[in-house]
Amino acid sequence: MDVQKYLNRIGSTVPAEPDLDALRSVHTLHLLSVPFEDLTVHSGGRVELDLPLIYEKIVTRHRGGFCYENNGLFYWLLSSLGFQVTMLSAQVKGLITGYYGPPFDHLVLLVTLQGRRWLCDVGFGAAGFSVPISLETSGPQAEGHRVYRIRKQGDLHFLEWQGEENRGADGVWKEIYKFTLDPRRLEDFTDMCQYHQSSPCSIFFCKSICTILKPGGRLTCMGHRLISTTFPTEGKGFETTTRELQDEEIAFILAQEFGIVLNSPLTPKDDTITPPRVMY
Repeated sequence: MDVQKYLNRIGSTVPAEPDLDALRSVHTLHLLSVPFEDLTVHSGGRVELDLPLIYEKIVTRHRGGFCYENNGLFYWLLSSLGFQVTMLSAQVKGLITGYYGPPFDHLVLLVTLQGRRWLCDVGFGAAGFSVPISLETSGPQAEGHRVYRIRKQGDLHFLEWQGEENRGADGVWKEIYKFTLDPRRLEDFTDMCQYHQSSPCSIFFCKSICTILKPGGRLTCMGHRLISTTFPTEGKGFETTTRELQDEEIAFILAQEFGIVLNSPLTPKDDTITPPRVMY
């Protein structure tokens, strides 16, 4: 781990101390700099849960990754900066299937600062939050045009949100994922990492995805579609535009818009996800 090189990758500097301001800053800068993507799966490679390999991929080669890679590497960075950080297992509720994924479906991070706990996640897609979420309250936590909350039920915690135009007392809360506070290790996610690269029940096997947070919006390449979203502002609502890409355009778009150059040709994919047989 070369901390300064990692921080250069996300446009940050070494913080004076591991405090909440520093945590919020590196969390947001990571999301604005490192894409959430599964392109290795669709260009003839395999994702391995080895931190030096992930570091080389994301920091040196300016790639992105999915949750195990982004959050696994972010764990290493936070630990190196002096934060007290713990890996947690989460299960994502699929927007398409409506089902929760299996245990170890998603990797998230718990950071403890001065006795207060914060949920961090730089390895999620469109519904992800940009700054850490407090685990010390079940009340709404506003992040710009979005509102999140963490609802507790027994040992389970549910991350929920009110979507882009669904805010307010009467807004409907939708579940994003559920998790426990049991400490985990990166190797605990090995089987599910392979599952997500081989199962027709996984979005990462069925769809080639590259997405990144932008100031005021998000840019996503899924299959042959380039999807640009603009977040609501005062006097202007949420907007989405979609452009169909030809095969020969995709490599250029990935390089120009996401800073990604693949070592092998990409096979764009946007297949239907098969609902899992087991209800989790």
